[in-house]
Amino acid sequence: MRMGSVRMLVVLVAFACGAPILSDATEKAEPQPGNLAKGKTLFSKHCAGCHGSQGKGDGYKLLGPDPANLTSPSTKKKSDSDLLATIHEGKPNMPSWKGLLSERDIRHVLAYVRTLPK
Repeated sequence: MRMGSVRMLVVLVAFACGAPILSDATEKAEPQPGNLAKGKTLFSKHCAGCHGSQGKGDGYKLLGPDPANLTSPSTKKKSDSDLLATIHEGKPNMPSWKGLLSERDIRHVLAYVRTLPK
């Protein structure tokens, strides 16, 4: 069998068995408790300085406009993919975390941010 045929066969078998092929399946999954604990640790270490310990945007204001209030209704309405992109790429007043945090760690942080109270 040629390599292309083998790859296609693997994809078809995975699809038939219900294995997630696209990352969207993990975006809709419920956060695991371990993920929340890891996310809280990462948030405390990397995010709380600006966003505040409770995510209300009341931390340091060194980089320009006030940091986002992660507990606000406007932030809560944003999709996971929008928030993941912001964490990954940063904003004008927020550094990009893609070079410091793995994709998995960024998802842990998002899982924790989603649990912050209003």
